Amino acid sequence: MSELQLLDGRQLQLIDLLYATGSVTRAADQLGQSQPTVSLWLARLREQLGDPLFVRTAQGMLPTPRTEALIGTVRSVLAGLRTIAEVPAAFDPATMQRRFRIFMTDASHITLLPRLFSHVRALAPGIALEAAAIHGGMAAELESGAADLALGFIPALDAGFYQQTLYDQDWVCLVHPDHPRIRPAAFGLEDYRREAHAGIVQGTGAALLDATVRRLQIERRVVLSIPGFLGLPAILSTTDLIATLPRHIGETLAALGGLRVLPCPVPIPAFPVRQHWHARFHQDAGNRWLRGVCAELFLKAG
Repeated sequence: MSELQLLDGRQLQLIDLLYATGSVTRAADQLGQSQPTVSLWLARLREQLGDPLFVRTAQGMLPTPRTEALIGTVRSVLAGLRTIAEVPAAFDPATMQRRFRIFMTDASHITLLPRLFSHVRALAPGIALEAAAIHGGMAAELESGAADLALGFIPALDAGFYQQTLYDQDWVCLVHPDHPRIRPAAFGLEDYRREAHAGIVQGTGAALLDATVRRLQIERRVVLSIPGFLGLPAILSTTDLIATLPRHIGETLAALGGLRVLPCPVPIPAFPVRQHWHARFHQDAGNRWLRGVCAELFLKAG
């Protein structure tokens, strides 16, 4: 079987223009070529397709039945090629209608989402945001486009994804402002060991905290374990417990609950808060806009 010889875009344009104008001269003008060059192209087309394609008459170059049968397909293919070659329209947030789905850590729901949504709402009233919980299938959803971005400390996405560090987080302790035994200026490791703690039991930050106290063999007497941050201000404002948290979420909750922020006496490693996205959508105009908004709001802000 002989190899199939495909027509290129230039040849398809020639067929279309000859069909529309009935003139080699006018087709050559519109193609920006000389008449002899276009005549040579036509000769090659005739040989390749095994048909005269156009016949010279008193009314001009008229199409053969083969060309009449092909012209619809030729024009459809040209339209497809033009669509492929078009530069995508600029992303206009003021008029765009789109929903962005963002994986976020529990802390990011409190520290990042309110500011992000407020900013997006002001700039792009047609944009909707959906905050999705961190889970094991994130990578596949980001790859498929079912989700657009992931925000937070998410080590599982460190490999194979584009990422940008927004800020680094160290650690603080939160206590009741009138804690009966803690003197803020003298708060140290002895106080940390002696007092009872409230602990967050889920999330990558919690795992980092637990691993550090185990490695350093520091006793941390957790008497209340909770799955998230939402109820923590109310708990600390009515008890003598200590909570150990990343600085951004700690300072946010302290402001909400009137709590005291203290330096953490345990040398827990700092960690980066990043935005992650898949390579498939690196050049997507909407994804680029959303990443730009996050960078504008949070880059080095923590």
